Amino acid sequence: MASSTTTSNPTTPSLSLPPSQFARLQPHAYLLAHLSPPPASNQPSIRANGRAASQFRVTSANAGSLTHTNGSAVVRIGDTAAVCGVRAEILHTKDIASWSVLQASSEQNFDKSNEAGVSESQDEEDKGHIQDLNLLVPNVSLSTGCAPGFTPGAPPSALAQSLSHQILSLLHTTRLVRADDLRIWHQPPNLDSEEFRNAGEGMDVDTEEGGGPEREIKAFWVLYIDVMIISLAGNPFDAAWASVLAALRDTKLPKAWWDADNETILCSDDVADAQKLSLRGLPVSSSFCSFEGDAAAGWRAVVIPDAEKQKQKKGAQQRWILADPDGYEEGLSQERASVVVDKENGKTVIVKMEKHGGWAVDSDDLRQLVDVSAQRWDEMKRILDQC
Repeated sequence: MASSTTTSNPTTPSLSLPPSQFARLQPHAYLLAHLSPPPASNQPSIRANGRAASQFRVTSANAGSLTHTNGSAVVRIGDTAAVCGVRAEILHTKDIASWSVLQASSEQNFDKSNEAGVSESQDEEDKGHIQDLNLLVPNVSLSTGCAPGFTPGAPPSALAQSLSHQILSLLHTTRLVRADDLRIWHQPPNLDSEEFRNAGEGMDVDTEEGGGPEREIKAFWVLYIDVMIISLAGNPFDAAWASVLAALRDTKLPKAWWDADNETILCSDDVADAQKLSLRGLPVSSSFCSFEGDAAAGWRAVVIPDAEKQKQKKGAQQRWILADPDGYEEGLSQERASVVVDKENGKTVIVKMEKHGGWAVDSDDLRQLVDVSAQRWDEMKRILDQC
């Protein structure tokens, strides 16, 4: 009797990969799969980190975190965290080699005012003193362990130097700090007045007399703005600039005056006498990157004349502008944009706009980025007001 035998086909091993490995092996395809899901899946277009294209990461701020500074703040945007400390030092005019030249070419009578509107001549004087005398000195450092690429004992990276230059440029462009807040005045006594005979100590910096000699600038406050990135997970500039904003809003300068007897500057130890900086506005930076579904689409359009028509026939979206990119998205994007806006009387004011790395982002896209940046300004103002 013949025996019947049954044969079974061996099971084909699965070739699927977990998402974490797929993201490392094919990062571009992994992000594209999230942004452009199949129509049959009925899934929304979201980024690999779960955010929408125009959504920023969760942001928090805490002011006054450092004890031995005039102002400090810690800002965290997602997993990117920055600590900023502001330290004020006195710069005597006698130690400025070009002070006589600057003094001769400028007006001698300054009107100290905290009003928002200032004359054009005073704006130029503020710009000259702050920039020519380097009264604002920002420095950004990337701490060891903030990212795998930063090792102990390494020299300052190109990224740290670039961030320092960007912050300094934005401080000068926005005229955020008023030069009059950094000036230490002295009112020479009127030798013909009766008050001079009964005067005891030196005049205060805020003392003004009519009919006497014009007051003089004896020294300046120099603000050393040190920013340390303690955790880097993409978009370090927005976090660094937000920490600078929060720290400057927290900065208090001691009451200082010129002591004519000792010919030096004295400062009050009373914290109640310290004054905050009267900043100009609240310029908020928002960064974006452009992710191309076809990384070579821009170059192909130059070589193949009908490449744009073929792309339109497909009907699928080929480019996404991502707000507040993380480190994973920055590595997959070549074109980036930065928009700095402020609001005056409810109107959005474009302070600065930069775009580099490509030509995919056009004027219509920039208008949309301004609208997104205006919404980001409202969110950042609420966060900074609460810290």
